[in-house]
Amino acid sequence: MANKMHPLGAPRAGYAWSASTREVDMAAAPAKPVPLRIAAAPQNITIDLRRSAMVVIDMQNDFCTEGGWVDSLGVDYTPDRKPIKPLQKLLPALRKAGVPVIWVNWGCRPDLANMPPNQMHLYKPTGTGVGLGDPVPGKGEPVLQKDTWPAAVVDELVQEPEDIKVDKYRISGFWDTPLDSILRNLGTRTVLFSGVNTDQCVMHSLTDANFLGYGCVMVEDCCATTSPDFCTEASVWNVKKCFGFVTDSGKILKALKK
Repeated sequence: MANKMHPLGAPRAGYAWSASTREVDMAAAPAKPVPLRIAAAPQNITIDLRRSAMVVIDMQNDFCTEGGWVDSLGVDYTPDRKPIKPLQKLLPALRKAGVPVIWVNWGCRPDLANMPPNQMHLYKPTGTGVGLGDPVPGKGEPVLQKDTWPAAVVDELVQEPEDIKVDKYRISGFWDTPLDSILRNLGTRTVLFSGVNTDQCVMHSLTDANFLGYGCVMVEDCCATTSPDFCTEASVWNVKKCFGFVTDSGKILKALKK
């Protein structure tokens, strides 16, 4: 049929056009909300499962695994592994509820052509030592380079085919990446945040999301850091005070079971 309408776009939350040879319909009705009430602080929240996404940040071998970059620096990497068990339970439940899972990871270019000097200085402040793109001692593979073992997500966390993967090149997952475009095309209004490090990549991705107008929820037990405890305390306090809400995986799972 010449006038048969065909969908265009991401229909998950109803943000889609339909088109035929004679017509384009931009007025598709939005998908009906699927509300989920979650216990949180400083207030309880109700999110729309059809307009929410789970972002998992930097759960990578270089941060979380023996023989990775952090371990090679003599830092205790084990705190960064704390999100693994709660994420193993939470991610399948969110997928089942229709919430997309988005993995946002460092994925540096081999030539570091989009990495300015200030970012290189961040991890190699004296100009010496092992920083972005340098070989990991013992492994020989470049720190956080895309498609290498150091940049891979830890084996304990399964990335399903329907999950979305985004490379990042800064502390924030939004700067110089397609993350904002992906979320908007999915019709996302609320973003759940998890991963490492709580006070760095998680926190600054969350604050950028807040500035872009998203509702932001930190899933506290699914976040971790190797920084001192006061860094986590300050991050959680600031999220509750200025940037969004804080909950945990148990509260989300409890809400989903209802």
